[in-house]
Amino acid sequence: MTSVQQLQGVGGAAAALLEKLNIFTTDDLLFHLPRDYEDRSTVIPMNQLVVGRSYLLEGEVKSLDFPPGKRKSLAALLQDDTGKVTLRFYHIYKNLTDKLKAGHRLRIFGEVRVGARGLEMYHPEIQLVTEHTALPKTQLTAIYPSTEGLTQPKLREYVKQALKQYSDHLPELLPEQYTNGYALKQALLYIHEPPVDANMQQLAQGSHPAQQRLIFEELVAHQVSLLTRRAYIRQIASPRFSPSQTLAKALLTGLPFEMTQAQKRVSKEIVTDLKQNKPMLRLVQGDVGAGKTLVAALAACHTLEAQWQVALMAPTEILAEQHYLNFKRWFEPLGIRVAWLSGKQKGKARSQAELSIKTGEAQLVIGTHALFQDNVEFANLGLVIIDEQHRFGVDQRLALRNKGSDQLTPHQLVMTATPIPRTLAMSAYGDLDTSIIDELPPGRTPIQTVTVPLDRREQVLNRIASNCREGKQAYWVCTLVEQSETLDAQAAEATYQEMKERFPELNIGLVHGKMKADEKQNVMQAFKDNQLQLLIATTVIEVGVDVPNASIMVIENAERLGLSQLHQLRGRVGRGATASFCALLYKSPLSQNGHERLSILRESNDGFVIAEKDLEIRGPGELLGTKQTGDMGFRVARLERDDHLLTQAHYVAEQVLKNYPKQADALLKRWLPEAPRYAYV
Repeated sequence: MTSVQQLQGVGGAAAALLEKLNIFTTDDLLFHLPRDYEDRSTVIPMNQLVVGRSYLLEGEVKSLDFPPGKRKSLAALLQDDTGKVTLRFYHIYKNLTDKLKAGHRLRIFGEVRVGARGLEMYHPEIQLVTEHTALPKTQLTAIYPSTEGLTQPKLREYVKQALKQYSDHLPELLPEQYTNGYALKQALLYIHEPPVDANMQQLAQGSHPAQQRLIFEELVAHQVSLLTRRAYIRQIASPRFSPSQTLAKALLTGLPFEMTQAQKRVSKEIVTDLKQNKPMLRLVQGDVGAGKTLVAALAACHTLEAQWQVALMAPTEILAEQHYLNFKRWFEPLGIRVAWLSGKQKGKARSQAELSIKTGEAQLVIGTHALFQDNVEFANLGLVIIDEQHRFGVDQRLALRNKGSDQLTPHQLVMTATPIPRTLAMSAYGDLDTSIIDELPPGRTPIQTVTVPLDRREQVLNRIASNCREGKQAYWVCTLVEQSETLDAQAAEATYQEMKERFPELNIGLVHGKMKADEKQNVMQAFKDNQLQLLIATTVIEVGVDVPNASIMVIENAERLGLSQLHQLRGRVGRGATASFCALLYKSPLSQNGHERLSILRESNDGFVIAEKDLEIRGPGELLGTKQTGDMGFRVARLERDDHLLTQAHYVAEQVLKNYPKQADALLKRWLPEAPRYAYV
């Protein structure tokens, strides 16, 4: 690996700017690919200019002046045989004034705008034309992702040097049949400096064979990372658990409903995993209300009956509390001690909880990410259940491996109520086996969804109030906790006060993330017990809260939230036999994207359909959260575009790991330099 400071013109300051782009070596520079291209191969006559487009022009500087105005600027009139254009500069520096002199001939590139003097260009790139000036390039000009202080010409110069001096040293890491007909150096040269006749549409879409060759290699590298992570976890044995004979039966007997066929199928898959002496690594996906919690509780039964501990971790206090109350209600009558551990616990309560976990007195431990902390020791942890995995970093699961006994790794069950398209599941959760609970419990009614502009908020308010007077329960969800100068969403606090004044006859509650845990719990319990008709809430109620009698949901400023989050929120109603409604209040005018997103929700209650659409419209960050996608860190691949390559990339990753382990490690260094290294097994 060669430092970028070996390149001519890259001193300490330039290296610091490149570092902001995660460019440390010449290899990093070679794989820092253009985000767009411009055609600078032909000088265009000035009488052919169209406003809003960028052009390469050549002409003579006829005059210079400093126009009056609030900001000091320098204006230069440039003219050719056919017309004229004004160049305007607000940042004036010596190198610029050396070139901008009356009589000088310039070659410039920039976007044409309409200004005070007719056609103008603001801060175009300029080149002084002399008898030694080369003709315009015969290839397209790359535009790179950059940072303030690092100009495009400088970046292009650095890339050009790296291509000339270091591209020969790049090893080929893929078997030849998967290189799409392009050697690595050839693909990089084409992408950085495409010929003028290159297919611009293909390049813009990332579908050119040279791009696809690099995209495929990156996808293989990611699959190698996932497969090695899986091998790493599975290299230490896990305890084997026989199917529960008494606990599971006792749990199911106490429930007022039957399991669905989908729940039974997924539970069987889990039992098969737990019988092995290799760690279970299973993702259970299920739409809102599909009954994942019960499946997790049954998995816990097999572990607890074998006298091993179970830990269940949720991303937020409110969701962890909901699980704690559920599991306590289910398991304490069966003689199982359920403990609680959260980051907010302090003093005596905290030390008592930690002691009961360490001694094994606490058999089932429920909490937030506090369970990850070094000072939390388990007596014999056999099963870890992680809810809403996408809220945690990809590699945080590995920290739990160390919570098992010296020679045994706990089994891992990961649950998510965010249905994940196959593409994302293969990319973000490729180290896990996947089960899907694709059936809702009987008696659920479909939710009718309507979209309503905010100027009809008054009508919605009155309709909700009259429904509440008839004994129905409703949620009113706001997207902020406090009034903000920068965002104009109705805040929960303000809405709560407004509703109390408007409808004094209704019992109204308020719940948001800044309240204390016991306050939130008391409000939620009062709502569940039907002591409150209307609950004003922020998105803290997105997951985990189950109130079957609540049949109306209003989401204010719905356009602010992602599709999957809206679907999660909507899933808080429709949990009983009563007809349920969801009103999405939006601020007009909606963008085309906003219209498309809200209409998808209006037309479908299927979380998987919604997740696929979400991926198409917004990309993986929306579905998995920034932490998950940040850890995925794709440079050239885009999952929503390149999903057709994933199955083959997975197969090639398996072959490379099996037959060329050194190349597997080199792939990780090239594409995922920050990723942890796992032992190959």
